[in-house]
Amino acid sequence: MQFYILDVFAEEKLAGNQLAVIRGNPSTDLMHKWAQEMNYSETTFITSDEPINGGYNTRIFTPEVEFEFAGHPTLGTAYIVREEIIGEAVDEVILNEKVGQIPVRFADDGVLWMQQQPPKFGTSYDLREMAKVLNLLPDELDEEFPIQEVSTGNPFIMVPIKTLDSVQRAEVNLPLFKKLLSQSDPILGANALFVFCPEALSSDNHIHARAFVHLHGIPEDPATGSANGCFAGWMSQYQYFGSSTVDVRVEQGYEINRPSLLFLKAEPKNEAISVQVGGRVQLVARGDLL
Repeated sequence: MQFYILDVFAEEKLAGNQLAVIRGNPSTDLMHKWAQEMNYSETTFITSDEPINGGYNTRIFTPEVEFEFAGHPTLGTAYIVREEIIGEAVDEVILNEKVGQIPVRFADDGVLWMQQQPPKFGTSYDLREMAKVLNLLPDELDEEFPIQEVSTGNPFIMVPIKTLDSVQRAEVNLPLFKKLLSQSDPILGANALFVFCPEALSSDNHIHARAFVHLHGIPEDPATGSANGCFAGWMSQYQYFGSSTVDVRVEQGYEINRPSLLFLKAEPKNEAISVQVGGRVQLVARGDLL
């Protein structure tokens, strides 16, 4: 089987979120083992080079579990489909994932855009309890907006924080987080945290964010397309920047030396919220699995 290594949501190579893409359709057990062997946050499998219902069948694995949907694997896999399978500069690639068909659009400026599922909103959490989980003081969290789980295919808990300093100092107390989840009974099943603030290291960006995904197999994710899709929907729902129309740049991954950049768009549409997440993809390596 052929494989590829990519950096996703990366403005240059050796940044962003690493991804392994494998072309082949081994057993589910072998997919799990190859994902463990690669040991990235996600590994995807393009199970056929031929489109089915206009899309390419894709499965997504962490070292621990299979996902119905994930953001940076979607963009990276679509890039490989266009460059290595289709072999020409089509404007759009559709992936058939467990959550459904996900279209990925290729913009002229090199940004790949995915249209995510409309967001669903679930359990809200107590500010004081979440502050304890993050080893922060309650007044460091932003009480004007809800701490709430959101899903566009892969659920995360949105945690608004006031300042960049607080986001950078946040550290998950895992036993307390597990206790909070067991007591709160998440409606959507979210077991990961997305923390953010309206300050950034770069003046070009609007948001600094971190994704804590201990229960997915790694402590922190450098660039999380699914969480940012949830975030875009959350920003639209609660008018985080004073409007239900969202068009922002999010920096992530700096605390783990994998600087990443994500572009988010959202707006109400047909009694739902339309969510798009974009970023650039860098091909780093290709080879064969023996």
